[in-house]
Amino acid sequence: MTGDSMAAALLLTRQAETPLSEIQFHAQTAAGLDLSELELRQAFFQSCRFSDCDLSCAAFYGCRFTDCLFERCRFGRSYWQDTILSGCKADGGDFRKARLKRCTLEGTLLRYANFTASTWDRTSLTGCSLREAILAEAHITRTLFHDADLTGASFFHTPLAGTDLSGCTLDGLVLSQTCGELKGAVISAAQAAVVARILGIQVI
Repeated sequence: MTGDSMAAALLLTRQAETPLSEIQFHAQTAAGLDLSELELRQAFFQSCRFSDCDLSCAAFYGCRFTDCLFERCRFGRSYWQDTILSGCKADGGDFRKARLKRCTLEGTLLRYANFTASTWDRTSLTGCSLREAILAEAHITRTLFHDADLTGASFFHTPLAGTDLSGCTLDGLVLSQTCGELKGAVISAAQAAVVARILGIQVI
């Protein structure tokens, strides 16, 4: 696709209220678009840029985003299923109440993103940064974190029982006063001192 065909195709799809399926875009830009309730199926985006776009309540089925940039985009109540984000950047994105099911995130930057009340089901994150992201009141099940940077991330009122955090950076996690969110989570021996500081325990 060339020119502004991506922006035009997305707008037409949203206005027609029909899914956009089996299409590919490379190195294109969408800026300031209302793409709320957009539905994409088997769509592939390579090195594309989304700026100031509203993708609230959008749905992504079997899509792939590679080396894409999302600037000041809103994904509130969006739905992601069997979708891959690889090498993408969505710092500061609004993902409140978003739902991710069987998704794969690789080398993606989600620093300062807001995932309050989001749902993560059977999703895998590898080499991603959620530094100072907000995952408060989220529901996380059967989700894998591999080498994820969770420095300063907020898991306030998000149960992490059964979640393996042993390969993650946990410095400065934001938790409730009792730190009950970590009950049942899996950590490594090397992380024990970090967790002890979070719990207010002095290690000498």
